[in-house]
Amino acid sequence: MAIEEKEEIGNVSPLATAGLILFILLLFAGIFITVFGFPGTFVILTDVIIYSWITGFEEIGLAIILILVVITLAAESVDFYLGMKGAKKYTPSRTAVFASLAGGIVGAIVMTRILLGLGTVIGIFLGGFSGVLIVEFMEERKLKPAFRASYGALSGRIAGVLTRGFSAIVMTVIAMSKIYS
Repeated sequence: MAIEEKEEIGNVSPLATAGLILFILLLFAGIFITVFGFPGTFVILTDVIIYSWITGFEEIGLAIILILVVITLAAESVDFYLGMKGAKKYTPSRTAVFASLAGGIVGAIVMTRILLGLGTVIGIFLGGFSGVLIVEFMEERKLKPAFRASYGALSGRIAGVLTRGFSAIVMTVIAMSKIYS
């Protein structure tokens, strides 16, 4: 039986091997980009749909794709809801929202030079927090409302990243388990 397995593995074409490697890399890229606030769950879902279509839905069927669609929509909806809930509760100004985005980008650039990959993630969160804090303090001239708005922006961002990140990992595990089962 071990000889037959070696023959099956040896008969896989280089194109099929390259396709599988690309599929797996895109799954992990989907998880990775989720950390930076991009919709990695959509990347994973699109990757699985394309892979299933190319393989004739033999390894990953329509039922699994439907489950992944539900997980994707749920993750993105929860992320949106948590963001809106944080914004409603702490009400940062429109300028503070843009400052959060700009601060996240600047923080990622600065912290990446210091701590490499981990610095990017830390920089996004700290930069966003700092951006909201500075703008809200300049507008309100009070520290407590500025900290509240900054806390709301930070907690919303963390909750969204954790929700979508966990969903992306679950989606990847489901897809990989169907291929390697």
